[in-house]
Amino acid sequence: MYYHRMTVKRRLSATVDADLVEASHAAVEAGRAESISAWVNDALRLKVEHDRRLRALDEFIAGYEAEYGEITEDEMAEAARRARERAIVVRGDPGGAHGRGAA
Repeated sequence: MYYHRMTVKRRLSATVDADLVEASHAAVEAGRAESISAWVNDALRLKVEHDRRLRALDEFIAGYEAEYGEITEDEMAEAARRARERAIVVRGDPGGAHGRGAA
């Protein structure tokens, strides 16, 4: 998802959890990021995109509910049940200790 833009850069000073700083160093050392700044830039860009999608989803749901009425807990539970029934196990043993065959 990373893409280069010709944008103005601004220096930022932030306090970050130690494990995230370590993860950023590891990403650079492994070649998954050009620099810690690039790694942080990617993380911030992903957060902006995530928030934009959540706002769009909120707007979609509000529009749907305005037209068809509020989505009920029962409707959400039924939709979740149908989704689980259609789910395809892609790893693990579906009949084993961690799957549907578990007691």
